[in-house]
Amino acid sequence: MHAELNAPAKRLRVFVESGGCSGFQYGMSFDEKKEADTELESEGVPILMDPASLAYLDGSSVDFDDGLHGKGFEIKNPNAQSTCGCGKSFS
Repeated sequence: MHAELNAPAKRLRVFVESGGCSGFQYGMSFDEKKEADTELESEGVPILMDPASLAYLDGSSVDFDDGLHGKGFEIKNPNAQSTCGCGKSFS
């Protein structure tokens, strides 16, 4: 996906924003690093997170489920008190 974007300075951003059926929802995009961002790396993939999202996502893992009933990207967040059925929002 990053190669198709044709923007080498952009990194994968994983973030949390208000919304969804449980109060907060996860998001992903390709973006350039901002001054307050933390840059992490997982399996060779650079990941950007703003300070607020990092606080909510600390200890989380991102997986891609492409099985028979795969939902696509799935975030497993040990900090979430509850999640909705779709797996894209939490509280």
